[in-house]
Amino acid sequence: MAERHPTSDFVVIGGGIVGASIAYGLAKSGEKVLLLDEGDVAFRAARGNLGNVWVQGKGATSHAYADLTRNAANRWGGFAAALQEETGIDLHFRRPGAFYICFSEEELERRSGMMASINEHATVRSEFETVGPEELRRRLPEIGPEIAGATYCPDDGTANPLFLLRALIKAAAGFGATYLPRRKVVSLCRDGEGICIETEAGTFHAGRVVLAAGLGNGKLAPQLGMTAPVRPVRGQIMVTEKVRKFLDFGTNFIRQTVEGGCVFGESSEEAGFDEGTTLSVLRETARRAVTAFPLLRDARVVRAWGALRIMTPDGVPVYQQAPGAGNVFLITVHSGVTLAPFHAGEMAVALRQNRLDPDRYLPFSPERFNVQAA
Repeated sequence: MAERHPTSDFVVIGGGIVGASIAYGLAKSGEKVLLLDEGDVAFRAARGNLGNVWVQGKGATSHAYADLTRNAANRWGGFAAALQEETGIDLHFRRPGAFYICFSEEELERRSGMMASINEHATVRSEFETVGPEELRRRLPEIGPEIAGATYCPDDGTANPLFLLRALIKAAAGFGATYLPRRKVVSLCRDGEGICIETEAGTFHAGRVVLAAGLGNGKLAPQLGMTAPVRPVRGQIMVTEKVRKFLDFGTNFIRQTVEGGCVFGESSEEAGFDEGTTLSVLRETARRAVTAFPLLRDARVVRAWGALRIMTPDGVPVYQQAPGAGNVFLITVHSGVTLAPFHAGEMAVALRQNRLDPDRYLPFSPERFNVQAA
């Protein structure tokens, strides 16, 4: 017989970094939280995440997103310290800044112009500089001779995304949240003033529901009268054996881990829900990595895999509160690592208050995709 569970204040659907951040913030505030996770079979974006706490270039089409990103990144130090104190898990967070490596002068010029445009309109400015090839070689001695330059932003950092996910779930449980893996949600419906949640393993009831299921939001949201404009974008990732330490900064497509291996990948493919890899993309990924850092030419690749990113039509997050009763919240986000302090902090407060302020969250409403041309 299917198991039944008592009503929770909140049920968070989706146990990835976004859902776990929200569950952690709610539980830390004293809410009774149930976190439902499909488990390892889910399309887990964290598997394809370089772990960049990334500011530069975010919000090129949305000034609100630029401000949101900068504010979240500025909270990462205290956020990581709190999680380590609560769980004993070191997230390996560092904030030395990061370089966006450009392979041509034209790319460098476009990148610099975009960064300047973002700063011109942002409420919270982010310092950056354009670094020419000679200065770049001084700062990154192993950079390849074919690289044209880079943009550098001191606000960027790195963290281990898998350690982050583990710490969030552990910390949420420490504050009383219940984490249930292997609970794929198959249907949702309103039940009086609450929500009835049917999973493959049992039935749950909640006063309020947070849809943070990533790509799964596309099917779940319409069951409660909402729309989640989201599509999968595949990225292919490679990791090398341990090599000597040479990269103390984050970059747009390669990061050296604390242990010494290098994780790299920047591909973006419309491949549906196919998480596989292709030889052509992996070959090009390796070529660019070796062009940027020739010392990697002799490094052995120990693993390669594909992962699906969660992407809205414009790349900007979607935050929405259901009309009517207002006890359902939709959260669809690509930058789960960078925005984790925001989701555990300000967003959790808004959820507890049962109100997404219209002025604050209007730029993130999915209604922006329904604007008709005059």
